[in-house]
Amino acid sequence: MKIYYHLPGLFEFFELYNAFLPIYRDHREYFYDWCEIGSIYGAPCDCIWGGGRVGFGEENPEDVAELMKKYTISARLTFSNSMLTREHLADKRCNTLCALFENSCNVTNGVIVHSDLLLDYLKEKYPKFYFVSSTTKVITDFSEFETELNRKDFSYVVPDFRLNKEFERLNSLSAEQKNKVEFLCNECCWFGCYDRKKCYENVSRKSLGEDCADHICVSPTASRGYRFSDAMKNPGFIGIGDIQNVYVPNGFSNFKIEGRGLGSALILEFLLYYMTKPEYQLIVREEIYLDSMLDLF
Repeated sequence: MKIYYHLPGLFEFFELYNAFLPIYRDHREYFYDWCEIGSIYGAPCDCIWGGGRVGFGEENPEDVAELMKKYTISARLTFSNSMLTREHLADKRCNTLCALFENSCNVTNGVIVHSDLLLDYLKEKYPKFYFVSSTTKVITDFSEFETELNRKDFSYVVPDFRLNKEFERLNSLSAEQKNKVEFLCNECCWFGCYDRKKCYENVSRKSLGEDCADHICVSPTASRGYRFSDAMKNPGFIGIGDIQNVYVPNGFSNFKIEGRGLGSALILEFLLYYMTKPEYQLIVREEIYLDSMLDLF
C-alpha cells in the first residue's frame, strides 16, 4: 500500500523543492519505495484568503505552477482563512491564483479551506479543484470529525492532531472514510492547548490586513519555538515506524507534514526523515546544501 505525503511550502519553499524534486525523480533508490508526494501546499504572501500561517512566499505563481506540472505533483492552495466575509470573495489576487492553478497541471489541484462561504464560492466558480477540510477547524471531537468525513464536498479531512492516536475509533471507520483522513504528523503545539482556534483566528485577521496584536501562545514551552526533537516527543506525533506498522496496516494512507512557517533547512530535515532511506540521507543533504543557488537559512 502506497502512502502519500502532503508537504509544506508550495510558494514559501519553492527554491528548496526546485533543488529536491530532481533528486527525488532521478534517484528514487534514495527514497522509500512505499511513499509518494501526494501534494505540496501553501499560499503566497499578501493573500487574504490565506490562513493557518501568515504566508511569506514571494515566488512567481506561474513558475510554481510550472514546477508542479513538470513533476506531476498536485498543488494545493492553502485558503484556510476562517474570518472571511462575502466581500472578500471578489479579491482579485486570490481569484487569479485559482484561475491559474485550476487548469495549470496534468494532475488535479486542490484547495485547503476552512470557510464554508469560500467553499461554496469555489465549488461554483472553480469546479475542477478538489477540496480539503483544514485542520484550522480544530476538530477534536471524534463525532464531529466523522460528520466532516461524511461531507461529500471534501476529498480529504485533516483532523486536529490530538485525534491521531484515537485508534479504537479510527480503526472502526469505513474504508471510504479512512481514504479521506489526512493525519498531521509533526505538530509541535502543546498537546494540552486550549487556545488553538484563537491562534488560527489571529492569523486569519492578520491575513485580512487587520491591525491586531499577536496571539500569545499559552504553551509552557512557547519560548523554545519549533524543534523537531520536541515534536517527536508530542503524544500526537506520527513517525515513520507508526506509519508503516500501525496506520498503513489499518488502511490509512495520507499524511500531512506541517512547516510553512519554518525555515527551509528544517523542511529538508522532514524530507530526509519521512522520505529518505537512512543510508542516503547524507547524500541528499549534501546535494541540497552544496547547491550554491539555495539559501537554506
